[in-house]
Amino acid sequence: MQQQMSEEQRQARLAQIKGQWEQKRQITRSLEKIKTKIGVYSGKGGVGKTTVAVNLAAHLANSGSKVGLLDADIDCPNATKVLGVVEGPNVENGRIQPALKNGVKVVSMAFFQQKEDEAIIWRGPMIHNAINQFLQMTDWGDLDYLIVDMPPGTSDAPLTIMQALTMDGFIVVTTPQALAAMDAKRSINMIKKLNTNVLGIVENFTSDIFGSGAGEELSGELDLPFLGSIALRPDYRDQSQASVLINPEIEKEFVSIWESAKSELESKSSQDSPKIN
Repeated sequence: MQQQMSEEQRQARLAQIKGQWEQKRQITRSLEKIKTKIGVYSGKGGVGKTTVAVNLAAHLANSGSKVGLLDADIDCPNATKVLGVVEGPNVENGRIQPALKNGVKVVSMAFFQQKEDEAIIWRGPMIHNAINQFLQMTDWGDLDYLIVDMPPGTSDAPLTIMQALTMDGFIVVTTPQALAAMDAKRSINMIKKLNTNVLGIVENFTSDIFGSGAGEELSGELDLPFLGSIALRPDYRDQSQASVLINPEIEKEFVSIWESAKSELESKSSQDSPKIN
């Protein structure tokens, strides 16, 4: 027989629901001036997800769009390093004012670590709270695009973001290696279970060393767009700024990837939605 809740338990549950509703309302208000939100996601770490997110954001900003980059990889926040951000954000009246680099507004857990090699050993609820605080407290202002560097895998952290943020679509990053493609498939299945759009697959680290083709094969298997390949180049070792701003060949790759992703966004948008610039 199911045990009934006491009055105290009912009141506590009601307060919890109200708190969750208020948190969701504040997140919605913080993000209401953002036109398009894109998650860059992978099934495992180390496949170049952050590299894709940072260079996509830099390319869009360099093309004249208003762009934000949220480094939501709480455990291993690296976007600031890849973009070459030196100065952190300001906090004014309890609101985070993002850092700015190469025309991209940036917020990352890295700004709030005492040491860059500090291990963030948090359980699920702490990660959940940190992500929601970022979403609530950041003053993004008017943005054409918010690029979200997602935590890898299919655990609490990416799930929290997918539930808190209504994404317009996800770009999934893999490598030519079979294991990476297998994990990418898992992440795609998670996106689909949450009824969110997969814009397509990007294959990173294409080279004579690692090979090529696994990303395109996975796209064919899952009937998803293949957005393009990114060659392995020494330019990515330069951490002074986004590589897309340094090497014209890298720029061509990201122009092609974005054109394919934009086409998918437009095809998935309703007729009443504004056309993507």
